[in-house]
Formats: sequence, C-alpha cells, structure tokens
Amino acid sequence: MSGKVIGRIAALEKCPTTIDNFCFWTDKDTLLNPFDVVVVDHLNDSKTYGVVEEISHITDSDSFLANFISNDFGQLDAVMNTDRIGMNYVAAKVVGNTKNIYIPVQNGAKVSLGLKDDIQTALGLDEIKNPVVCGYLEMYSGLDEDKVDLPVYVNSDFLIGPEGAHLNISGISGLATKTSYAMFLLNALQQQTLQQQAVSEDEKKKKKSVAYIFMNVKGRDLLSIDEPSENLTENDRVMYKSMGLSEAPFCNVKYFYPYGERGTVKSYVRSEILDHQIKSNQAKKFKFTFNEDNESLDLLFSNIEDPNQTIESIINYIISKQQPFDRVDSWESMLKEVQEMGSRGSDKGNKEISVMSWRKFRRIVRKSVETEKMFNDSVEESKGEVRLEEEIKKLKANDVFVVDIAKQDENMQAFVFGSVMQAVTKLKLGEFDEDMDEKQRRQIPDRIVIFVDELNKYASGDTPKSSPILRLLLDIAERGRSLGIILFSAEQFKSAIHKRITGNCSTHAYGRTNSIEVSDKTYSFVPATYKNMMTRLKQGHYIIQNPVFHSLLKIRFPMPLYKQDKGDN
Repeated sequence: MSGKVIGRIAALEKCPTTIDNFCFWTDKDTLLNPFDVVVVDHLNDSKTYGVVEEISHITDSDSFLANFISNDFGQLDAVMNTDRIGMNYVAAKVVGNTKNIYIPVQNGAKVSLGLKDDIQTALGLDEIKNPVVCGYLEMYSGLDEDKVDLPVYVNSDFLIGPEGAHLNISGISGLATKTSYAMFLLNALQQQTLQQQAVSEDEKKKKKSVAYIFMNVKGRDLLSIDEPSENLTENDRVMYKSMGLSEAPFCNVKYFYPYGERGTVKSYVRSEILDHQIKSNQAKKFKFTFNEDNESLDLLFSNIEDPNQTIESIINYIISKQQPFDRVDSWESMLKEVQEMGSRGSDKGNKEISVMSWRKFRRIVRKSVETEKMFNDSVEESKGEVRLEEEIKKLKANDVFVVDIAKQDENMQAFVFGSVMQAVTKLKLGEFDEDMDEKQRRQIPDRIVIFVDELNKYASGDTPKSSPILRLLLDIAERGRSLGIILFSAEQFKSAIHKRITGNCSTHAYGRTNSIEVSDKTYSFVPATYKNMMTRLKQGHYIIQNPVFHSLLKIRFPMPLYKQDKGDN
C-alpha cells in the first residue's frame, strides 16, 4: 500500500523510461520538491522507488513568440479566452525495487507519494545497524496533509569504522554552519556510546569505545561545549526528542590552552569561564619542551617548500644529537648552537648542509620559539601545566579534549594540530606502550575522532608536497580506519582539498556554497538541480552522502546543545 496517487508514467519515443530514470506527469497543483520519494506500481506487484531530480512545466505553445502573441500581442493585463494546454512533468532517478526488478517502469503506471515505510525502504534507512542519528528529513513539505517527517540514522560502522570512516563537511563561512553540524553529529555519537555503558558487560565488549579531540580554530566556538545551550527553540526540543537524543551537552570535557605571557593562556576564552574550568580541573595550559618534543620540529616548516630536503637534513641532524647538539637540552641552547653552525659554516658538523640553510632554519625557528611562550622547557603540573602528548596518552573512552589554537598564527596552529595527530598516531601504533601499564593500555579507546575546521590550511592543493602535516593527514585518511583514527574535517571549498583525503571519506555533508564551487568537477556526480539547491540551502540544512543511503539526502538539524559564544573577540 502506498500513499496518494499523483500521476502516471510517461514513456516517450524521445524520452523513454530506463533502468535508471523515468518521467511522469502530474497535476499542476501538486507541490513536489527535489529529493522527494515517489512510488511506481511495477510488474509482479512490486514497487519501484524514485527520487525527484527535476520538475518542469510545458504548454502546447511551440515558441516564445507564439506565447507572446496569444497574450494579445504582449498585453500584460490581457485575459486569455482559453487557457493553453499545460502540465507539469517530473524527472526521477530509480533508487530501488521491492522485488529487485529493474526493467524500466511501464508507460501509464501509477505514481504515488510514499508512506513512511516506503521512504525508509527507498532511501536505505530501514535496515541501518548501529544507528547514529545524522539529521531530520522532511518529505513532501509542500503537501501539508501528506507531509512525512522522520529522523535519519547512519550506520556508525560507516562513519567511524570499521566499514568506512571519516567525515568531510563543506560550505561557505557563516551560512553553512559547518561547526554546528559537526558538533551535532559528535554529540549524537557520544550519547550513543554513553548509552552503551548501560548494557551488560558482554554487550559492552562488542561495542567500540570512542574518544574525541576537537581543535578550536575560531574565537570561542568550542570553549563551552559542556555548558547547556540557552538558545534552543521549541522546534529544536521537539526534533531532539523525535531523534531519541537528550538535551545534554558534551560531558567528560577537558580544555587545553597554549601557555601564554606571565603564566596566562593565549586564548580568546573569557576569564570567568577559564576560572571556572580551572577550579573544576577541566582546563590545562600546554607547553612543548625541547627534550620531549624536538621530533616535532619539522611541523614548523609545514608551509615551506624544501625541494632539496636541506631543512629535513638539519632537523635529522639535531634530533640524532650529532655534535654539537648532543649537549643541547633546551630551546634556547638549540638556537644558540644553530647560530654557531650558521656562523661557522662547514668548519664544524655536517659539511653537506650549507651555511645559508642553517641561517634559514634559525630564522624560521627563532621566530616561533622566541615569541611563543608555549615553547618552554619547564612544565609545572602544580600550576596546571602539561605536555599535550602526555595528556593524549591518558585519553579514555568518551573523553572529549578541546585544544584551543584560535589565537595563534597559522604556523603555530599547524604545529599544534600536527603534534596532536602525531601523538594520536603514536598512541594507536603502540609506541607509548612501554611507558604505560596494563590498565592504561586497556583504556586506549578503540576509536579516536579528531575534528578540525579550516582543513584547507593544511591539505589544500597549494600545500607543499613535502609538508609533514599533509603527510600525516594523508596517512590518517588512508590508514586511519584500520588504526581507529577518524578524521572529521570541514572547509569552505571542498574542491580545493587534496583528492586523496576527500576520496577516503565515507561520509560527505554539503552545506550552502556558491555557484563557482559547484561548477568544479568535484561535483560532477551531482544532478544540476541539486547543485543549484546547494547554492540556496538555508542555515541548518545539509545534503548528505553516505554509502548506506541509496541517494543523496537533504536533511536539517537542530541548534547544537552546547553554549555557543559568538561574542566579539
């Protein structure tokens, strides 16, 4: 049984129905929309499902001139004696058949609206395992009596592994609400994994534990994610309830701020919020020491071309503690020895590295090490100071780490982000196992989700191929699924991101973008009507692509559950 009949199939000599597509005519007053599901009666009492891609209106007028003449030679207030014969016809894409019959639908077959079960079957939503809600779908929004609302779930195995992994969100700044959608999805994931704690131990063993690391790159966006939202509307609350989610913000949250001047933090965080987080033992100040973090030196050169690999040679020279770096134990003494190497040239040390290379190295490192207070060789835990790598070793299931890099320049943001990725990779590869006891090793989460906005800063087509951060991102995109490292990323223009990263994402979310972006070949698989809709999407509306869905889905989501601080910086 299907819903209301709205038209019949039209198979024409010049426009036949095919295995993939069909057209049907419908009443002019039937308000269908792209992405709506329709049901066609087919052979052997089966149903063929289609998704609306294009809606057209035609009349018997064969030219614009004829139409002009029929309106009393262009009189704007003319009333025609007889209306022209006109109709709407709809082009739809086949997404399935209840009995796997894929010969084209027949001319004259009835076309109906779908009931809720039809829609779920058509879009592949009826057999979702390990469901995590990813939005809310409104079908037939132009037909009040037949409107269908339903939550959309995605199989978490295709979102955070092991079947598929990584999420990419794209859309123009401000209108696409990329961070809000990522936080909505991540909150739903945390709620799902927390619910698993209520099941039996046997069931719990079958489930995968998940932890989260968010990079805060803009203002105070993510610096109060454990505080409840004050802006939820009644519609938002209804939507959360229908999706089976509570209105709780993130829990188990810790904030990490870069160490700043005179023991403060380099951050846009409000002082009263920081004080509260420190008192509740949620906030830490992170530093990088030379002895423990010198292997991250290459991350300072992420945006610098190194065609002859001289910078890489210098870093290897320092890390391997060749003379005179064998006695270096601080950032200050490293800079001093590098200066010596630059002034003495090839008289001492590696003769293959030129004086100019040493000077270039010092110029770049000095700018960062001397101006950024987080490069500090003294870490006092009693004052809330930590090393990020040490804290990531302690990451447990359902923990949420927020690393604030919003107030740092692009080079420092890249350095911290790269350091986080390096530490997570080492943790999952077991490189810290010798420093951990059995209990600590058991607590390592099965999945660690890293969220970063502005991915174009680290993995665009303009990023040097030798960039260590690009290498890390490619490694996570290609091997992260098997290691349990999942990348949730966002950027304005997906077409500018390295193809090996977007190509390895199992889930894509498209927010509002512009016509230049959708004209790129990255969007060549998207029907023209959907491309145009991408340029008109409202805030809170997304087009989703995932392997479990039979078609692109247009969904919306409610306001995030945490306090969003959008005040002036």
